[in-house]
Amino acid sequence: MKKIETYSLPCMDGSQQSLRDFSNQVLLIVNTATECGFTWQYEQLQQMQEDFHNKGFTVLDIPCNQFMGQAPGSDKDIHDFCVENYHITFPQYHKSEVNGIHELPLYTYLKSQQTFHGFTGEESELMDDLLQEWKPDYKKTSDIKWNFTKFVVDRKGNVIKRFECTEDMDDVRKCIEQTL
Repeated sequence: MKKIETYSLPCMDGSQQSLRDFSNQVLLIVNTATECGFTWQYEQLQQMQEDFHNKGFTVLDIPCNQFMGQAPGSDKDIHDFCVENYHITFPQYHKSEVNGIHELPLYTYLKSQQTFHGFTGEESELMDDLLQEWKPDYKKTSDIKWNFTKFVVDRKGNVIKRFECTEDMDDVRKCIEQTL
């Protein structure tokens, strides 16, 4: 069975970054978008990066335009927006697909390790209604359902938790604290 360290992510400059570079760290891998109702989560992602980076934690940001085109623009446009508005300091990668024939192999692996279990939180009913219209059979797959789906990876490379976009960011933070 493959481990998380065998995967890489496409950098904005066209190179690849191996996840081996993050060995023995706790990771939060998240697909993002700059024009999404959940874009505000960048603020809390950055806060966790600041609070926990010195303890061996890193957010890995993969912009994705697959969900109603909410990550328009070039990699540079997206990065400039995030730095200007949220002062991000965590790695941000090339805009990529997280579902379908062109999905990143990393996402194939992440979804095989932590499947979709439904939405919880304040916006869960709204997301359920939206996806019922957009993809009526969405509950039948482990596909990423929306922007800001998060995967927590422990220091041993195990994918231990999946958080959907609607889940409380305080719960994400608690999971990171417990995993560190």
